[in-house]
Amino acid sequence: MRSTAMNRAQRGKLALTAAALGVSLLTAGCGYITPQQTSHQYSASDGIRADLGPLQLRNMLIVSAGEDKPGRLIGAVYNSSSKDVKLTVNGAKGSQTEVPVKANSYTLLNENSDEAILSTSGGKPGSLVDVKISENGTNVSSTVKVPVLDATLAEYKDYLPASSTPSPSTSAGPTSSASPSGTASSSASPSASATTGGH
Repeated sequence: MRSTAMNRAQRGKLALTAAALGVSLLTAGCGYITPQQTSHQYSASDGIRADLGPLQLRNMLIVSAGEDKPGRLIGAVYNSSSKDVKLTVNGAKGSQTEVPVKANSYTLLNENSDEAILSTSGGKPGSLVDVKISENGTNVSSTVKVPVLDATLAEYKDYLPASSTPSPSTSAGPTSSASPSGTASSSASPSASATTGGH
């Protein structure tokens, strides 16, 4: 009699354990079949990411005032190799720029010292353009779609190439002629009329 009572108690415990195990497996199964966002790689910015041999391009985009205007490539290029590498970027209508990256280092194209300018952006702001990226010394190349943005977003205003907008060049004229206003009054008047004619 005693052994039967123990068997019933053991069976009850076993049933409860099995039920708890089944519930925990059921809830864990949802995480098993549902893809996790943390394992999905994406660009958490306006730019794109691309890998080419030892080079990793991150947050790459082109800042330009228009389709036929110059475009500045901004972002970061990382070099995981033990030798200096040069990234070549070919854009629309034969435009090209090169980005040198030191061994086991990176180049930030957002700094004033490292400007990578394409003579033509190849696309209107808001569009994606095809650019060919290649690494020097190898035949490895790839074509990627890079977004073109303009100064609509304030954070990209300072990255517009100087020759893409006429306003900086016209404003430079009056400031240089305004400083020697006492000596060259006759030269100041033609520049003022030229600026009003341009507007």
